Amino acid sequence: MDITEEVWDKTLDINVKAPALMTKAVVPEMEKRGGGSVVIVASIAAFSPLPGLSPYNVSKTALLGLTKTLAIELAPRNIRVNCLAPGLIKTSFSRMLWMDKEKEERMKETLQIRRLGEPEDCAGIVSFLCSEDASYITGETVVVGGGTPSRL
Repeated sequence: MDITEEVWDKTLDINVKAPALMTKAVVPEMEKRGGGSVVIVASIAAFSPLPGLSPYNVSKTALLGLTKTLAIELAPRNIRVNCLAPGLIKTSFSRMLWMDKEKEERMKETLQIRRLGEPEDCAGIVSFLCSEDASYITGETVVVGGGTPSRL
């Protein structure tokens, strides 16, 4: 509870307000093309909050609601909106959690699939969600989390 208001504001501005405004900016072009697909990136932290990261956790949970809301609002325009919620993916952002072998092994032990995710594990899901194969899917969140619990 000792997180400053400035940190809360910055986190919510970047993680919630920015995706909402970026979606608003691209909708006119999507409409000109007859529709489209938006994929919002949340996090497994929306379902399994990380200790000490309250603003981040709350912001990622808010994206689940944003996805549902935009899916309803944009469906009449033939624009689908879905969400990706990655778990622990080996990126520079998550580096502190796996940078040494001991930390990496501890993290793997918490996952049902005993490996860390790779960016490619998310790329295929995003590609699918943007494809015609997903033309009847909107308002959904796909968790790519190695079996991390993912229900609110």
